[in-house]
Amino acid sequence: MITTAIFPARYVQGNGALDSLGEDLARLGKSVLAVTDSFVLKTLKGRLVDAAAGRVELNIQEFRGECSDEEIERLTALARAMGADTVVGIGGGKALDTAKAVAHALDARTAIVPTLASTDAPCSALSVIYTPEGAFKRYLVLPRNPDLVLVDTGVVANAPVRFLVSGMGDALSTWFEAEDCRIKRGGNMTGRVGPMTAFALARLCYDTLLEYGVLAKSACEQGVVTPALERIVEANTLLSGLGFESGGLAAAHAVHNGLTALEETHHYWHGEKVAFGTLTLLILTDRPPAVLDEVYGFCKAVGLPTTLAEIGLAGVSDERLLLAADRACAEGETIHNEPYEITPQRVLAAMKAADAEGRRRKG
Repeated sequence: MITTAIFPARYVQGNGALDSLGEDLARLGKSVLAVTDSFVLKTLKGRLVDAAAGRVELNIQEFRGECSDEEIERLTALARAMGADTVVGIGGGKALDTAKAVAHALDARTAIVPTLASTDAPCSALSVIYTPEGAFKRYLVLPRNPDLVLVDTGVVANAPVRFLVSGMGDALSTWFEAEDCRIKRGGNMTGRVGPMTAFALARLCYDTLLEYGVLAKSACEQGVVTPALERIVEANTLLSGLGFESGGLAAAHAVHNGLTALEETHHYWHGEKVAFGTLTLLILTDRPPAVLDEVYGFCKAVGLPTTLAEIGLAGVSDERLLLAADRACAEGETIHNEPYEITPQRVLAAMKAADAEGRRRKG
C-alpha cells in the first residue's frame, strides 16, 4: 500500500514574525501580488511596506470577501498584468484560499500569512471555493502546498478571541476525521491513505487543544502572547492543517458544507460550524459516552457551539435540516470516508441528537 503526506515548504511562527516577511518573500521571487483583507489594509499596511522595502516589489490588492471563481479571475488578471512571480495571501481563511487559487492559475510561488488562527487552511494545497453569496461550491485541490506559511502570534493575539476559538473548532475535528479515515482506509486530500505521521500529528492536535485551549483563550482575551497561545496557534494552523490534509476529512467537514446551504448559518465562522459537525460525527459514529463528555466539555469551556441555535438555526424545521443533510451526503463528499453506513436520514438524526444533547447539557 502506498501512503502519501504533503506539507508546506517552510513554516514560520512567533511574535513579530511579520517583520521578517520581506526576507522570506525574497527567497521566492521579486514581484509580489499581496491579496489582503480590509483588516490588513487598515492595521498592517505600513508594516508590510516596511518589511518589503528593498527586498521585493509589493503590489497590495484588497480582497472582496468571498473565495469565488469571480474574485479569483479578477485578481489573476491583476497579477498577470503586473508580471507577478509570487502571490502572498494576508488575512483570514478566504483571502488565503483566494491567494492560493490565484497563484495556481499563474503557476506562481505562494506565500500565506494568516492574521487569525481561525482555520487550518493556511498550510494546505487546497482552496475552498464558494459562490459570491457564500454557499459552498467545490474544493479546488492544488498541485503543491504553499512555499511559505508565516504566522505572527502578536497579530493573532490582538484579534477578537472568537477567531481563535473558531480555529479550535476547526482543529477539534482533525483527530476524529483522521481516525475514521484510518479505519476505513479512506483517502486523504491526495487520494491516497495517509502515513502514521499524519495520524500522530492529528492526535497531537487534539491533545494540545484539551490541555492548552482554555489557557490560550485567556491569553487572547488579554491580547498577550504566552506559551499556551503559541501552542494553540500551532495546533490550529500547522497540526490541524497537516492532520486534515494528510490524515483525511470525514463527516464533520461534510456537515459543515451541508450547513452552508442554509443562509442563516452564513454569519457564523467555519470552525463554529465544523465544531457542530464534529458533535454530529460523534453521534453518527456511536462514540463512547466518555468521549462525548470530553468533547462537549471542551466546547463549553472554550465557548464553541453545541446546539443548532448557536449557529443560527433555532427552530429550524426537519425539512430544511434535511436539505443540509442531503448536501453533506452528496456524491464525492468526505462523509463517505466514514466506516459506517451513511444516509441523509442518519445524518439528520445525528444532527438533531447532537443538538438535543447540547441543549440538555446547557439546562
